[in-house]
Amino acid sequence: MNEENKRNINENYGANFVMYDSPQDPTKECVEAAASYAEETAKAAQRAQHVQGTYADPRQNFTSEQTSSWTNGEVKINKVKKKPHKKSKPVQFTRKSLALMIAICMLLCGCCGFGGVMLGSSMAGGPAAAPTSSTSSNGIHTTGYTLESATGSPLTVKEITSKCQPSVVEIKTESVASDSWMQQYVTQGAGSGVIISDDGYIMTNNHVIDDANNITVTTIDGKEYEAKLVGTDQLGDVAVIKIDAKGLTPATYGNSDELEVGDLAVAIGNPLGELGGTVTAGIISATDRELSIDGKTLHLLQTDSSINPGNSGGGLFNGEGQFIGLVVAKSSGSDVEGLGFAIPINTAAEKAQQLKTKGYVSGQPWTGMKYTEGQSQSSMFGMFGGNSGSSVYIAEVVSNEAKLAGFKEGDMVFAVDDKQITSFEDLSSTITSHKVGDTLKFTVVRDGNTMDLHLKLQERKGE
Repeated sequence: MNEENKRNINENYGANFVMYDSPQDPTKECVEAAASYAEETAKAAQRAQHVQGTYADPRQNFTSEQTSSWTNGEVKINKVKKKPHKKSKPVQFTRKSLALMIAICMLLCGCCGFGGVMLGSSMAGGPAAAPTSSTSSNGIHTTGYTLESATGSPLTVKEITSKCQPSVVEIKTESVASDSWMQQYVTQGAGSGVIISDDGYIMTNNHVIDDANNITVTTIDGKEYEAKLVGTDQLGDVAVIKIDAKGLTPATYGNSDELEVGDLAVAIGNPLGELGGTVTAGIISATDRELSIDGKTLHLLQTDSSINPGNSGGGLFNGEGQFIGLVVAKSSGSDVEGLGFAIPINTAAEKAQQLKTKGYVSGQPWTGMKYTEGQSQSSMFGMFGGNSGSSVYIAEVVSNEAKLAGFKEGDMVFAVDDKQITSFEDLSSTITSHKVGDTLKFTVVRDGNTMDLHLKLQERKGE
């Protein structure tokens, strides 16, 4: 091979082919091998232009050790195999590690949510009520607020129940009554009461024990006691009874004057006379409702806690478990729900204390007589210019003052101070509008004749 061919090969292939002087020219086979290799190299270079990550110049695919040389007139190609690229191992998780990561993510999300609520609350300028989560029967997950948190109660209903339930008792009564044929029969009644001292004094409603011959009290532990009447206030519908027991759990008085609409109200009593210890919860709906019950005008608390017959005389408690009201009635009617009433404890407690110490409430006017309602005869009412309907009769003359004034059993009270009386409510409201010592004019009908009798009101001191 001449010098020019050697120079061309060296310039074109550089490090890949190095032509050295040889004592003899290369053989035809060597030249053909070199040409074939050059052709393959060119094709490889062309293909490399379309493959990402390779070099356009195939000579760059060889290291300095990848050389070809002439040895004894033959081309010697030294190839070095490239080291294969090691693949990285895939990241694998076990069930425990995956569960741990999910738990950590949920914890972080919960902390972020709680922090957001607290931050929003602080920016709003008030404490946030604690949200609660629940899952309904159909699997829907909801978040809401409890009655306690919504009313700002420091205790839960469960905690209030645990604290106050031992202070509420069941009351059962038996009374002897007579029918129109003068035959006697026993009637039974039921209600509730609240323990106000550890030695057995119990507060209830007057209408629960009124005219009862026997009073039985059952405490939360199932023990039964015979109770005696200490004192009663018919106008205020408060009574105090006493059982022979020690170590009882008295209720703690609250301050009914501090109540606000929306405060938590928990009622505990004996609904239907058979479900002692029943607990219902709601709110204070009003703090000063004026109602007339059995002829008595009372200023009461209103609540939407469920109240039923038998709850009378039971306790209404606030969010701190304090006795704030003596349950007295519910609004009647088949279409009326959520209307219950209680005597404010500031009123009931003051009366109960007087009943406990004196047996009566001071300053209340009294006629010294007992009354009953009945149907009047229309001809009699028409004769005296009255309206037909129900009327009030004197059932018993109790005090000497009333006897000396000329009143007799069976007299029909037609009017008081010229105001027609058609119900006991009319009579009661008229009397309570006066003070002890006032003199009233009674118009009564006796044996078909009318007469006016004058009576000076006395102080009620128990009957």
